[in-house]
Amino acid sequence: MGLRQADAVNPDCEKSAPLRTEQAYVSRLYARLDVERANAEAALREGPAAGGGAAFQARVESAVATEEAARRLARLGGVEHGLCFGRIDHRADADGPGDTFYIGRIGLRDEDHEPLLIDWRAAAARPFYTAAPGAPGTLARRRHLHLRHREVVRLDDEVFDLEGLEESERRGIVGEAALLATLRRGRTGRMSDVVATIQEEQDQVIRSGLHGVLVVQGGPGTGKTVAALHRAAYLLYTHRDVLERRGVLVVGPNATFLRYIEQVLPGLGETDVVLATVGELYPGLKATARDTPAVAVVKGDLRMADLVQAAVHDRQRVPADGLHIDIDGLTLVVDADKCEQIRDRARALRLPHNVQRRRFVHDMLEALAINRAEQYDRIMDEPLEEMAKSGGLPDWLQELIDEAEEEPLLDETDLRLAKEALWQDPAVHEALNELWPELTPQRLLTDLYASPDTLARLGTRAVLPDCALLHRPAGSPWTVSDVPLLDEAADLLGKDDSADRARRRAADAARAAEERYAREVMETTGTAERISASELVERHLDDGPSLTTAQRALADREWAYGHVIVDEAQELSEMAWRAVMRRVPTRSLTVVGDIAQTGSAAGATTWGQMLDRYVPGRWREQRLLVNYRTPAAIMRVAADVLAAVDPGQTPPEPVRDDGPPPLALALPPGELPALVRSELSRITGDASTEGRLAVITSGARRAAVLDALPGAAAGATPEALDSQVVVLTAEEAKGLEFDSVIVVDPAGIVTESPKGGQDLYVALTRATRRLTVAHDNDLPPLLASLK
Repeated sequence: MGLRQADAVNPDCEKSAPLRTEQAYVSRLYARLDVERANAEAALREGPAAGGGAAFQARVESAVATEEAARRLARLGGVEHGLCFGRIDHRADADGPGDTFYIGRIGLRDEDHEPLLIDWRAAAARPFYTAAPGAPGTLARRRHLHLRHREVVRLDDEVFDLEGLEESERRGIVGEAALLATLRRGRTGRMSDVVATIQEEQDQVIRSGLHGVLVVQGGPGTGKTVAALHRAAYLLYTHRDVLERRGVLVVGPNATFLRYIEQVLPGLGETDVVLATVGELYPGLKATARDTPAVAVVKGDLRMADLVQAAVHDRQRVPADGLHIDIDGLTLVVDADKCEQIRDRARALRLPHNVQRRRFVHDMLEALAINRAEQYDRIMDEPLEEMAKSGGLPDWLQELIDEAEEEPLLDETDLRLAKEALWQDPAVHEALNELWPELTPQRLLTDLYASPDTLARLGTRAVLPDCALLHRPAGSPWTVSDVPLLDEAADLLGKDDSADRARRRAADAARAAEERYAREVMETTGTAERISASELVERHLDDGPSLTTAQRALADREWAYGHVIVDEAQELSEMAWRAVMRRVPTRSLTVVGDIAQTGSAAGATTWGQMLDRYVPGRWREQRLLVNYRTPAAIMRVAADVLAAVDPGQTPPEPVRDDGPPPLALALPPGELPALVRSELSRITGDASTEGRLAVITSGARRAAVLDALPGAAAGATPEALDSQVVVLTAEEAKGLEFDSVIVVDPAGIVTESPKGGQDLYVALTRATRRLTVAHDNDLPPLLASLK
C-alpha cells in the first residue's frame, strides 16, 4: 500500500528541505503567471498591431485578438489561489528517472514553450486522480501541495513504489495521507482546496461522456458535489467548441450553497458557468420564500401544468350572447357562433396565448368592421327600398344597386383602415382585452391564486385536488415553488414579438453582406474556429457592453444550455424538473443527489420518477459508496435513523474511525451559549480560528435559538459562510458541512415535516468532527442509540 507519514524515511530535521524545493518551483510558477497576466493585459489594452489587410479584415483580426486576450485574462485571474496543488512522479527505469509533472488549475509553459504546469483536466494529469495503492499504474509517488496565498505551507506524500524513486527523492518523502489531512483540517466555508482530494470513483464521474443524463447517487460525505463541479470544468475543457457558446447551468439548493461552491469553477479557469437556485430560474426574479409542505406538494405536482394551461384557456372567453359594442350611435354585433369560431381559429394556430391573441383581435376587428359596414349599408338602402316599393326607382338606378350587391362592402384597403379606426376606440379596445387579454405570467398566477372560485373550477378540470390551498391575496411574495409555475406560464403565454421580428429581419438583411465578407476573411486568416462571423458583426454593430455567455444566458428564459448540473436534485419537484428540462433540449445533464436525503414533500422518491418522463431508459446511474467526511461513530447513529425512515436506502460506508462519539445532552435553552463556546474551543484550539460550528434546529425553535446566540449568523444567506457560528434549519443546511454540529430539538425536526426523518438524517450528517444532540424533552425513538 502507499507509504504514509508514519513510514517516512527522513528525520524531522530534513523535512524543511522538500518544502524549500517546492516553494522555489511554485514561486517560479507564480512568476510565470504574472508574466502571462501582464501580456494578456497589454494585448487587451493595446489591441493588435496596426496594418495587415483591408479595413474589415483588420476589424476581424482586432476582434479575435481582443476576445482571446479577455478570455485568457479572465482565466489567469481566476487561478491565483492554489495555482499548483499536485505533483506526480513516474517510476524510474533503466534509462533514468521517471517523468515528473506538476498539476494545477491551468496549464503554463515557460519562455521556450516547455510545460511548467499541467492543466488538471489534461490526459497527463489523470494518474493524479486515478492512482490507488492497489493500482498505481506507472506512478511511484503522488504529492499534494497545500498553498496559502503564494506560500507552500505543507506537503503530503503517497508513495506507491519506494524503489521507483531516486535516492534523493526517497530522502524527501514528507506528510501524511492527503485525504485524512484534508478531512482533519478546519472548514473555512469555501471549497477552494477540494481539487486535490478527488478519488478514483469521483474521477469516473468527472470524465463520463457529455451526452445523456448521468445520475450521481451518493450519500453524505461521498464527494458527489465536488465531482459534479469538476465534471463541469472537465466538460468545458474537452468539449469547448460545443459548450463555450451555450454555457453550463449549475442548479443548487440555496444561495448559501452556491456561494460555497462558486469559487471552484472560476478557480479552475472557467467563466461560462451560470449558478442559480430553482428560485432564480425565471429571469428577473430571485424567490427565497418557502411554501408550507402541503402547498409545496400541490405546486410541485405535474398536474399543475394542466391547471396553468386551464387558467390560460379560461382567459380566452366569448360572451354567451355574442359581442355588443355601442359606438358612433350604432350597436356593433358579433354573434356568439362567430365569436366561438374566431376563438377556435386562433387556438388552432397552436401558438402561445399572446401570439394567438393577435389573430383573435385581427379577426374580431374584421367582424366588427364588416358589421358596421353592413349597418351603414342598410341605412343607405332604406330610402331606396321605400322608393322601390312605391314604384319610383328608375331602372338604371336599380341596375346600379344590383351590381353593387355583387361587390364586397369593403375592399382590402377599406377593411384595413376600418380595423385601425376601431382599434383606436376605447370601448372596442376594452371589450377585446376583456375577452382575450395580453397576459404576463405574474398576472396570470396572481389572478388565479386570488380567486377561490376559479381555483375550484379549474382544479376540477385539471383533476388536481387541494387547489384551495393555493388561495392567497394579490401582492403576496413569490415563493420558490412559484418559479416553475411562472416558467410554465411563460411558455404557454409567449410574447407577441411580431414588431421585434420585423426589425430583426431588416437588421439581418442589412448585415448579411458583412457576414459573408467576414466569413471569407476569417477562413482566409484561419480564425473561423475561434469566433463566428455573426458574433463578430453583431459585436461591431452593438454599441453596448460585451456580455459574457453567463450574462446572456441569465437574461434569456429560453436560453438552451449545452449542459446542466443539478445538485441536491432529489429536492426538485416534478414541475421544477419541467423548468430544468426546458433549458437543456439536448438532455445533457449531470444529476447529483441522494434519495435518502429527500427533505421536500414534493421531491423525488426514485430517480426514475423524475427522469423516465424525459429520457425513458436513457439515463445512467453511478453510485458513490464511500463516505470520506463523516466519522464512523456519527455515521452509525445517522444510519439507524435512515434505516427507520427509509429502510430501502443504504448509507455510504465511512472510512474514518477517528474523533469522539456523538453525545446527547438534556440541555435547558439557557445553557446553549455555554455549549457553543465549549464546542468552539474544542474545534479551534489555541492557534487556529478556522473551525466552524452549525446549530441546526427545528423551525419552531429557530427564533429562540437565535435569541440565545445573538452573535451567530442566521439562515441560508451568503454571509453565513463567513461566520464561525451559524444557525440553520435542516433544509438550509443541506449540502453544507461543519467541523462541529449541535442539533437542537430533534423531536421537533422529525414532527414538523412529512419528511422529518430525512431532515434529521441530513442534520446529523453535516458534522466532520463533532456532533452533539441537545434536547429538553425525551429523545425521539429514531435516536435510541444515543441514550
